[in-house]
Amino acid sequence: MNHFIQRHAVSVSGVLNGFDRLRLRGTKRLLAHVGGMFNFLWQQNVLLKDFKAYVLEVTERIRRTTEQLADAAGRPRLYLASSSTKKEDVARQIAERDGIREGLICVLSSVEPCRSYEIHRNRQMRELELQGGWRKCLHYYHYLMHPLLGFMHVRLQTWFPLMVHVCLNGREWLARQMDAAGIGYVRRDNCFVQIEEVAAAQDLMDRQLRTDWPKLLDGLLRQLTRPMRTFSGTRRWITTGRWTRASGPPT
Repeated sequence: MNHFIQRHAVSVSGVLNGFDRLRLRGTKRLLAHVGGMFNFLWQQNVLLKDFKAYVLEVTERIRRTTEQLADAAGRPRLYLASSSTKKEDVARQIAERDGIREGLICVLSSVEPCRSYEIHRNRQMRELELQGGWRKCLHYYHYLMHPLLGFMHVRLQTWFPLMVHVCLNGREWLARQMDAAGIGYVRRDNCFVQIEEVAAAQDLMDRQLRTDWPKLLDGLLRQLTRPMRTFSGTRRWITTGRWTRASGPPT
């Protein structure tokens, strides 16, 4: 980056440092590991032989209430047969088509790989075991025009451990900040090619680092993850969940 700036110094009017794409993962501690999941099932009086029936019931409730949420908002919900479909492009096309400037754009769904749990029979010990591993399940993508963060999405896993990913874009966020501050700019895709007050824009990006993340994210999830609090044992998701920055690029 420094080499690029030095090479094109005559054409560079300023430099911004801050978030580009950011993906945050929400996990309920009790469900995040095999021992905790086993204890959760014990608390719910669910035997291992009944595990599949129980989680299928929970998944169905999540599916039903998530779809009801989209229908109540009058927004489309689409199933994507291929997980390789670029969901952001689909959501942006819908937002442009329907003129969405704030609120829910759409709910997309797709079957994708995830870390989850299954029951295996230990033939040597003649007993059932709860094991974690990779499998596939349905995921919901809530695409939003957030009043503060701009275009973003929340990804909800419909099979235990019900992982949540919140994906946002620091440039989208900055654009909203500059609009509110009355700072003019020219934007092309995810880049700013011109900003009237670069120092002021950098100050706004620095404020992003001082965000009260638990308050921001929990407030968002109270609205969108209502399905995750519709069955016994997970109503305290918001207050007991743990947020971490997920590795890798956002989906």
